[in-house]
Amino acid sequence: MSLTVGDPAPDFTLPGSSGQSIALAAMRGHKIVLYFYPKDDTSGCTLEAQGFNALLADFEAADARVVGLSPDPVKSHDTFCGKYGLRFPLASDESKETLRAYGVWVEKSMYGRKYMGVERTTLLLDREGRIARIWPKVKVPGHAEEVLAAARDLA
Repeated sequence: MSLTVGDPAPDFTLPGSSGQSIALAAMRGHKIVLYFYPKDDTSGCTLEAQGFNALLADFEAADARVVGLSPDPVKSHDTFCGKYGLRFPLASDESKETLRAYGVWVEKSMYGRKYMGVERTTLLLDREGRIARIWPKVKVPGHAEEVLAAARDLA
């Protein structure tokens, strides 16, 4: 990832779940939890989404907005949200332009096969849209709780 703490987060406007347009600039003034994940309805991504969803009221109490972002199409996001009752928006970046801007569209390897995919990463942005914290190569268990603690600590 080429972005570092203190950098302004790259702006984006993307289509999102429930027919909404998700614009980073429209959320300024709030803390933003932006989490990048590989694919809807897979085991790790489902657990991660459920973790954020379970703590959503706590994130809102800390004045933090949660947004998930993957290359899946909006229709897939809508199905994923409906199946698991997700109450926060999921942004769709089918062009992968935003994923590249954040440095999370990377070469991966599984069983010796190389392919391009999303490196599970979370960023916490401050109220001005600057990167306050980065969690690269996220391990899902306990992650949402750790991000919530950081959001609470951020002014």
